[in-house]
Amino acid sequence: MSGLRPVDPVPAPPLVLRGRTFDAGRPAVMAIVNRTPDSFFGGNRHADLDSAKRALEEALALGADIIDVGGVRAGQEGEPVDEDEEVRRVVPFLEWARRAHPDVILSLDTWRSGVALAAAGAGVDMVNDTWAGADPDLVRVAARLGAGYVISHTGGLPPRTDPVAVTYGDDPLDVVRDVVTTLADGARAAELSGIPPERILVDPTLDFGKTTMHSLEVLRHTADVAALGYPVLQALSRKDFVGESLGVPVEDRLEGSLAATAVAAWLGATVFRAHDVRATRRVVDMVATIRGDRPPVHARRGTPQTGSANSR
Repeated sequence: MSGLRPVDPVPAPPLVLRGRTFDAGRPAVMAIVNRTPDSFFGGNRHADLDSAKRALEEALALGADIIDVGGVRAGQEGEPVDEDEEVRRVVPFLEWARRAHPDVILSLDTWRSGVALAAAGAGVDMVNDTWAGADPDLVRVAARLGAGYVISHTGGLPPRTDPVAVTYGDDPLDVVRDVVTTLADGARAAELSGIPPERILVDPTLDFGKTTMHSLEVLRHTADVAALGYPVLQALSRKDFVGESLGVPVEDRLEGSLAATAVAAWLGATVFRAHDVRATRRVVDMVATIRGDRPPVHARRGTPQTGSANSR
């Protein structure tokens, strides 16, 4: 047994937003508030403004660090949404959120630079560009706003396109190579646009432009994404690769999502976009503690307790 060594977990590069630092010891939970009537998960449809407000309040109470607000369903299903309608859905809500919670970290999920500009008055902290620079002006708008920016990987697909017959090559690792190269190039471009590296998130973007087998392979290689040196966002919650892996519908994907979250956390991801805030908060905190990056809240078991009997 003399060959035993301390466990050396994969580093989790830090994210810094609004004066707060998220890292291996304090991973961030990004709660989803979809201002849409047709989100793929019925539990996160908040087209009604009051419903969206309640969702934000609940997410913060359950331990969310970042609130990610979107106005358009990601996939090709659902109604068309033009830029004016997207602005109508998200900007008034973001402005309310900033007034009601001045210190909350707000993320805007959009691929349109015009929507990000319209949200400038809300003091958006992060622009979550889920469609990999489909609007090349978006990264420059994020820099102008002083916001962070999410670099994503969609395999070259345009917005709201579901993958069909996607291939990256015969080698199963070809998709990982494409993800790492694309995210590295995107992150460098964001830095050249004026966004500091600690405000650049790289997102492997599972399911987008990927089959289930692709997504599983990329998840296994989260450490290679973290090795780029930028904080990693994993958006795993209730996605199709979870459903297809277990053969369950979207309503029954919580456990699979949490298993994937634990793997990604162990392998160096820093931020976790989630529908189920409390469960995700507990999972990432527990993984951080197992890794040795976060101390237990209490560590009394088996130690002498003054004035009390030994516990059994």
